[in-house]
Amino acid sequence: MKVVLVGFRGTGKTSVGRILANRLRVPFYDTDALVERRAGMPIPEIFRQYGEAHFRALEREVIASLRTAEGVIGTGGGAVCDPANVADLRRHGTVFLLSAAPEVIHERIAGSDRPGLTDLPPAEEVRTLLAQRKNAYLGAADACIYTGTRTPAGVAETILRQIRGEAGLFPAERRERDGLLGKFGLETVREMIERDPGLLVCGIAGNPCAHSKSPLLYNRLFAHFGMHYHYTRFEWPDAGVIVRLANLLPTKGLSVTIPFKTDVMGHLDETDDHAAAIGAVNTVVRCGGRMYGHNTDWLGVRAPLAHRQGARAVVLGAGGAAAAAVYALVSLDMDVTVLSRTPDAAQRLAERFGCLWGRLEEFKGVDADVVVHATPVGMEPDTRSLLAPGDLERGTTVFDLVYTPPETPLIRAAREAGCETIPGTEMFVHQATEQFRLITGIAVSPALVREMLA
Repeated sequence: MKVVLVGFRGTGKTSVGRILANRLRVPFYDTDALVERRAGMPIPEIFRQYGEAHFRALEREVIASLRTAEGVIGTGGGAVCDPANVADLRRHGTVFLLSAAPEVIHERIAGSDRPGLTDLPPAEEVRTLLAQRKNAYLGAADACIYTGTRTPAGVAETILRQIRGEAGLFPAERRERDGLLGKFGLETVREMIERDPGLLVCGIAGNPCAHSKSPLLYNRLFAHFGMHYHYTRFEWPDAGVIVRLANLLPTKGLSVTIPFKTDVMGHLDETDDHAAAIGAVNTVVRCGGRMYGHNTDWLGVRAPLAHRQGARAVVLGAGGAAAAAVYALVSLDMDVTVLSRTPDAAQRLAERFGCLWGRLEEFKGVDADVVVHATPVGMEPDTRSLLAPGDLERGTTVFDLVYTPPETPLIRAAREAGCETIPGTEMFVHQATEQFRLITGIAVSPALVREMLA
């Protein structure tokens, strides 16, 4: 058994960890203490003589040495900011995030000889670092427990109940969960979590979503990193019902696809700045009963087009994917025009980002270096293309966000016209790397994602 405690200084990791280890009759490993032993000096002295970078290198070595350890591991406050640490801590382990309000943390650590990590006053430093580390903490955790008003023994007991599978649903909630799983055709998921209460669930939320490659990718990645997770499909015509089911399951994350990227926002507790600006969420992280919305689609568009920074671009479509594309292109200093079969929608989207707009029929009159297709046209079994080879100029970069099939009708037309082509699989790969990090805290390379999809 491997139980890992993460969180900011002063949240109780050491005191709770010792109680847990004693109750479970396993060793307790304090990574800060192990760093001090390895360095032969206290942590304040490491910082004074060698700086934070040296401390982090030692911390990384210590955590790597515990990769296959069994016991309870208490980590330093910034340990999970390094995704490599998270990968080692997560392997065949269960990670609990201990949290407390900034003022409680400040009170608990006041008078410590540990050096500050910023030039800010202590109370402000706590608030600032908590905000900076928020996504890392939430991603790295399997469960989140508030410790601000609870004793270490009480927190330890809560963790023990979760480990033993005793912290379940009320009977009425269980009946509701089972009824929804039956409607979704997910009876096997019910069997899996009842047989294995420690299993965590992720899934693709959409209608339809049977075409999605996310289950294949995620389940292979979970196995690769030794994670006790299962990824499934939540296909239903109502985003609210999907979110309700997710809250009745031990869900950690959702990938959100059409047509719910906007609708799901009304069911979340928090949405980050990028998703709010785009007006769409494609990634939901769940921890501590709260749901946090993000958008990684724009990064999936941005990365493959970074070499065309400052170009003239046309976005075909005006939905959630188009909004992410426009946001990405504007971040690359491109001059963007939005074209759609629904001019009013094109106008609304374009005016949000200070872009030009028009009807889809006006494409031939637009001088573009980059064309991004952001509609479902061409997705299997659709065999249409909004553009023909004669509509395109040689040397134009054509990026089709549709990724099933891998070679869409538009991509074929663009190749015939002598264009540079970027298939939708590249968007999927790059957005998935960021999505996996948000949900699990682990950084994966585009190359590994491509390998897992092969």
